[in-house]
Amino acid sequence: MFKWGRRVILFLLLSVGLWQVGEGSYIYAKAQLAQELILDAWEEGIANRQPVKPWSWADTWPVARLVVPRLGIDQIVLAGDNGRALAFGPGHRFGTPLPGEVGNSLVAGHRDTHFGFLKNLRIDDTILVQDQAGAVHQYIINAYEVVDESMPVEEVSEQQLTLVTCYPFDAVVPGGPLRYVVTATVTTAKWKGKSDNLYRQQINQSEPRSEQF
Repeated sequence: MFKWGRRVILFLLLSVGLWQVGEGSYIYAKAQLAQELILDAWEEGIANRQPVKPWSWADTWPVARLVVPRLGIDQIVLAGDNGRALAFGPGHRFGTPLPGEVGNSLVAGHRDTHFGFLKNLRIDDTILVQDQAGAVHQYIINAYEVVDESMPVEEVSEQQLTLVTCYPFDAVVPGGPLRYVVTATVTTAKWKGKSDNLYRQQINQSEPRSEQF
């Protein structure tokens, strides 16, 4: 109940107050508001064990939470990798397993926003994924490469996470045929960060991280 009231208040502030400010401030505030609503929807979905849309007319919803401890990355993955979903965060490609399920789960994001950090990932980096049931899966990066966008999604028998963004990262013109692909496989090894509970602290934190790429 509190979170729905919070959503109403945020939307009222946006619609009543931001018409007086410049376009740049409006776009920034809209993006920040969207992240608040997406995080609320994710936490509500975890609590109720069912998907929740971040706003009533949304055509996407949170499906996973992705954390990269070494880089301090904490993002909500949305359903679908179309342009509408990717405007608000990384998106899971329909037709591939959900993150945390057996098979090759593909998640895409824009190179100049949410997935700009892919260029800083290294072999053996840890990626933590929380699924819709609240379970946490640990992946280890085993490869990264540049491929053509026409390359089909690889079918695998184990849990694999594939992160994709456009390439090159500093391209002046968006789009193009090249994609930067990072693959990671699930591991049963215990997380060996600064403390055994580090990943739970990051996964369950209530405030989203501010990311700059």
